[in-house]
Amino acid sequence: METPPPKDSLENQGNLKRESGLRRILAATRYSGQGFLRLWREQAFRHEVIAFAAGLLLFAVVGAGVGDYLVFLVLMLVLFAVEALNTAIEELVDRISPEISTVGRHAKDLGSFAVFCLLAANGLFALYVMVRTVLW
Repeated sequence: METPPPKDSLENQGNLKRESGLRRILAATRYSGQGFLRLWREQAFRHEVIAFAAGLLLFAVVGAGVGDYLVFLVLMLVLFAVEALNTAIEELVDRISPEISTVGRHAKDLGSFAVFCLLAANGLFALYVMVRTVLW
């Protein structure tokens, strides 16, 4: 006997009315806001936001150029996006496989490594800007 899908599954949402036009944009904005609020509960994300503010302050102190700010902003937005994806991976692994498993651990480790790579890229860029503006 086949188990029925959970009530919140996509298969059971077929009878829901899909929004279009401006309503769709507003709904997508609401979903993004909910994602931001969920991500805000992650201490790592809050630390990244603090690092972003500190980086902006540091750039102001050393007299960084507009291009530096733009690159830093883009790098930080990519970091925030990858942090959100990493959190999504962790939530899915915890939901699908609450017991400790090698595959779940690998998925979480890979997401963590992706975040680490962007943290390193941001740090290296900030260091480059500081050295370039202070020493030259």
